Amino acid sequence: WSLDSQFDSQSSSIWPLAFPQTTIANSCRFNSGSSDYLTRTFGTPTSAKTWTLSFWVKRSKLSVNQFFVNTDSGNEEDRIHFNSSDAFIWFEQNSSGGTVAHIETNRVFKDTSAWYHIVVARDSTQSTASDRIKLYVNGVQETSLSANTYPPLNDDSRFNTAVAHEIGARNAGSFIDAYLSEVV
Repeated sequence: WSLDSQFDSQSSSIWPLAFPQTTIANSCRFNSGSSDYLTRTFGTPTSAKTWTLSFWVKRSKLSVNQFFVNTDSGNEEDRIHFNSSDAFIWFEQNSSGGTVAHIETNRVFKDTSAWYHIVVARDSTQSTASDRIKLYVNGVQETSLSANTYPPLNDDSRFNTAVAHEIGARNAGSFIDAYLSEVV
């Protein structure tokens, strides 16, 4: 968005007023009605045991599942999302449909005027199960969890492998309403 187009959108009341008056570099606005999302399949897999994902998100809709990053390979799936209760979740499912990992915060995220910086760090080589997945929001580790099933030692996730990685959707059919920036 250019500064002029933001001004025009704000003047016509179709742009959130809490959005800054400048263009945010490396950002996307997702609207579930437009069915837009990003996808990438990595050619050469990197480490599926140890990786970190960082992104900024500003929510536009509450009380619905909002899938930020998703991988799906048949029945196997890894996903990072807010659920319909507005809690933050990391979830992994194996090829038989069983849960490999499920981390869910007690804290809910209902401020549609705020940008949240989310970091998910996964390292299944750690001997202590609770060190295998760590969630951070705005630089603070989320330790109050309503679900805390951690992956087995040395388990591979689908992230960083040669499967489709979707940003802003789940299985090309459940789309988010949010702003995302600096997805790394």
